[in-house]
Amino acid sequence: MSQNPSGQPLIALEGVYRTFRQGRERVPVLQDINLAVGENEIVCLVGESGCGKTTTGRIMVDLLEPSAGTVLYKGRPLAALRGKDKVEQRRALQIIHQDPFASLNPSHTVGQILSFPLKRHRMAQGRGGVRRRIWELLTLVDLTPPGDLVNKYPHQLSGGQRQRVSIARALTVEPKLIVADEAVSMVDVSIRVSLLKMLHGLRDQLGVAIVFITHDLALAKYFAWEGRIAVMYLGRIVEIGPTPDVIANPAHPYTRALISAIPEADPEVTRNKQRMILRSEDIPRLTDIPPGCAFHPRCPFFVPGLCDARVPPLERAGGFAQSVACLPLTEGLGLREHVSVEEPVVGP
Repeated sequence: MSQNPSGQPLIALEGVYRTFRQGRERVPVLQDINLAVGENEIVCLVGESGCGKTTTGRIMVDLLEPSAGTVLYKGRPLAALRGKDKVEQRRALQIIHQDPFASLNPSHTVGQILSFPLKRHRMAQGRGGVRRRIWELLTLVDLTPPGDLVNKYPHQLSGGQRQRVSIARALTVEPKLIVADEAVSMVDVSIRVSLLKMLHGLRDQLGVAIVFITHDLALAKYFAWEGRIAVMYLGRIVEIGPTPDVIANPAHPYTRALISAIPEADPEVTRNKQRMILRSEDIPRLTDIPPGCAFHPRCPFFVPGLCDARVPPLERAGGFAQSVACLPLTEGLGLREHVSVEEPVVGP
């Protein structure tokens, strides 16, 4: 993980919890999240819908405050930043929302959408300077020729074009980290690869760190092969490590289930691929999270009296390069499957 000259990661979440009120109940959306991102690094947050990926990303860029725990920017708590330091942090941490149509003002043209942050943060001087910078940004995100798009409104653009405008808007303030929240899920499959390649190019060209949020492990594998993957389940990170290690040698049973469900390019390989059989297809509710490891009601490697009794810490396990929250692994017991492979396959 790259670090800035002060020796601190760019952004770090330490013991972060987040709850939301639902009627009289408090719903625990995030529990004990510890995650650091260095400069120019790629980290993918992967997991099923509702696992807390987006909430984690919003807390990273200071759109949400944690209910407990600390968020550090270059080693300093976000809550303690004031004045110029707060302005710098706001500029440095940007987000690309999942739905580009909802996140772009329908009454403003592309030129106006990009000019507002440039003027507000004085990133360009004078009308000519603002215009030149808008042209540069549109070219940077492959929206060319810029003159054909600058006076259009969001509804006049395709889904891929709107997403590129959202990316250009995030780049107006020269950020150090971008949280891309399902940034390609709203576009056609044919456009996804070009958007991912563009984000990779921006990372290489501008040195910006990217936290990529997705529910698609195959997409995470493609995008973050040189970075890290953090797998989330019911508000906790259950596995984190270098992408090649997580993909080739998954540790946590949940990660193994996700990988076993990825279709292969060769249909014959897909048909013969051994899939993990889960004990249950039902995902526990956040209002009724099981004791101990939250995955144990579904886990085929469940050890009674252990997995349902203690919350597993996220730590290194023997034989793995990544950290994992699984007591049988971290305590050296190994994983022993307790479900017959002849039973019907249940998806993760």
